[in-house]
Amino acid sequence: MSSIAIECEGISKRYRLGELQRYRALRDTLADLFRNSYRRLGSIFNPGAVPPPSESNWVWALKNIDLQVREGEVLGIIGRNAAGKSTLLKILSRITKPTAGHATIRGRIGSLLEIGTGFHPELTGRENIYLNGAILGMSRREIDRRFDEIVDFSECERFLDTQVKHYSSGMHMRLAFAVAAHLETEILLIDEVLAVGDAPFQEKCLGKMGAAAHQGRTVLFVSHNLLAVDSLCSRAICLHEGKIVMEGSARKVTSRYLREWLLSARSTEVVYDDPAKAPGDHRVRLHRASVRPASSTPAGQITVRTPVVLEFEYWQESEQSNIQLGLDLYNEQGILIFSSWSPPNTGRRAGWKKSSVTIPGDLLNAGVHRIDLFITMAAIEVFALSHLLVFEVQDVADLRQMYHDDWPGAVRPNLPWVTEDVSTSRPTPISPINTP
Repeated sequence: MSSIAIECEGISKRYRLGELQRYRALRDTLADLFRNSYRRLGSIFNPGAVPPPSESNWVWALKNIDLQVREGEVLGIIGRNAAGKSTLLKILSRITKPTAGHATIRGRIGSLLEIGTGFHPELTGRENIYLNGAILGMSRREIDRRFDEIVDFSECERFLDTQVKHYSSGMHMRLAFAVAAHLETEILLIDEVLAVGDAPFQEKCLGKMGAAAHQGRTVLFVSHNLLAVDSLCSRAICLHEGKIVMEGSARKVTSRYLREWLLSARSTEVVYDDPAKAPGDHRVRLHRASVRPASSTPAGQITVRTPVVLEFEYWQESEQSNIQLGLDLYNEQGILIFSSWSPPNTGRRAGWKKSSVTIPGDLLNAGVHRIDLFITMAAIEVFALSHLLVFEVQDVADLRQMYHDDWPGAVRPNLPWVTEDVSTSRPTPISPINTP
């Protein structure tokens, strides 16, 4: 069993709302001393004049976090904005002190939490590489050994002797990630800063983090890119309002997170009664969109066997033709299942139109699905609506037979298998081959 690299026990962090985070001067301390003395005198002579401190003025960014991360483990941390993800990494990096609890760190930490964290803007890129290495406790010889790799990975060689205050955010991130990933630390903490880079560099960074994990380094990865968390992390946790609400394999945690988020936004019908406020323009405006089972079911329930009808009503205000409706169907992992387009509407008459399409039963897998809608006129997009409809497809127990886990795959077609007798005679036993 591998040993524990990071152990958090009862980690909590509380912030005061409206509190200005800055360095304190002597005048600030003297002003606070005078202010507190005045309040104490006021409370003696007029107790009702000074309100007691309100608990509503404080917010818990983290509350009672218990967590263990093993050596060589890649842990994904997901959650909505202000869930406490970045605060947790700042506490582990010793940037922020917890209000309660403590964390035990076994190994040197390299962190990339915000663009430019740990960089001095007046120093060059070259000087900041050595500065970061020194902060991590590395000798100059150790930094020299990895220097060329850092520069090659960052692709910033041309600007290496330029002050980093002149770097773009992308250049800043490239050099900062290269330093954090290549210096010899046992633990690597990565926040959402990879969103700054372009797609090829993001892919290179993910590959480097995967390689770091294979080398036995411990990685904590905070990201809103759930596909990256799925592919990179072996385990994940989900934070909500400062607490761990989900923990388990990365795929199960991200799937459940997406499912609950989509269910909270579930909408099987959208109606725009006022054409002036409806999506579209002077040519086409959407009136109504809905998803329903093809036949009546209890409470409109949709199962993996149910044909699903998608209906779209719109006002065609232009006499032009070639109006087309298109839709993209996504599952709860954000994977595109299919796209579909209606034939061009060649009728030139304006008016109230209705288009519908049926998704056959025994095709969709169980889970939450979403519909994105597009309307074009003469191959030019009029408007596009993301997450227009969200609906749930429920499982049917008798289809599972002896299989009890989540059914894999984006779709789940009920294909017609055929088994028939080829012969009723038993096969002749095959004699073993005698080898000399």
